[in-house]
Amino acid sequence: MIDIHTHILPGIDDGPKTMEDSIALAKQAEAEGIHTMVATPHHQNGAFTNNGEDIRALVHYFNQVLKDNNVDLTVLSGQEIRMYGELLDDLNQGTAISVNDSRYVLVELSSVQVPRYTSQLFYDMQINGYVPVIVHPERNQTFKEKPEELYQLVKNGALTQVTAHCFTNRMNKKTRQFAEQLVTHNMAHIISSDAHNTDKRTFDLAFAYHRIEKKLGFDYLYILKENAERIITNQNVIIDPPERIKKKKFLGMF
Repeated sequence: MIDIHTHILPGIDDGPKTMEDSIALAKQAEAEGIHTMVATPHHQNGAFTNNGEDIRALVHYFNQVLKDNNVDLTVLSGQEIRMYGELLDDLNQGTAISVNDSRYVLVELSSVQVPRYTSQLFYDMQINGYVPVIVHPERNQTFKEKPEELYQLVKNGALTQVTAHCFTNRMNKKTRQFAEQLVTHNMAHIISSDAHNTDKRTFDLAFAYHRIEKKLGFDYLYILKENAERIITNQNVIIDPPERIKKKKFLGMF
């Protein structure tokens, strides 16, 4: 499996604090069946700022540490970038970076609002060759209350990455139901873990894939897994036309 959204690097955000913690998380990923992951430290979220070149250097070092510890896992560079007005400029300058230097950029919104300039920024990013990937849209209160706003962003070319633990009972019911709707309405293009530690914020990726396959079939599961591969190799992802979500209508498929 490939996981494109993780916080595995030590000491640079709210993920592992020490190298030992990072190694433990990597071993857990290996046991889960994950062979490749993208390290996506927070960037410009108000608490953490991580320059792209610093991330690449730490990823290079961390891969050597994993090799020395006989952990069969490959880590790639990326960022989880909080939406801000100069994002495109910083991507072009290299301060902000995409997933494995591909066209795909993980963009985080606040849990409450969607900035008014979101559509324009996403348009500008696409004109410049980037594809915005909205991480964990299931957490955003505006999207929950007005799913049409997310529908329009996806219709206009944005992708979304839904978090694996939404398909477990550890997520609150409302968020879990919205995540399920995103899957059934073709507005979830990738499933990733957003793993931070070996305890409360771990991977759950295999479990999420199992539930999706059980309810929607292997073909749908294949697309989600294939899209993760295509993102890290900078290929076009597989996209079905999004469908509008009718507010307050929960299908309960999971």
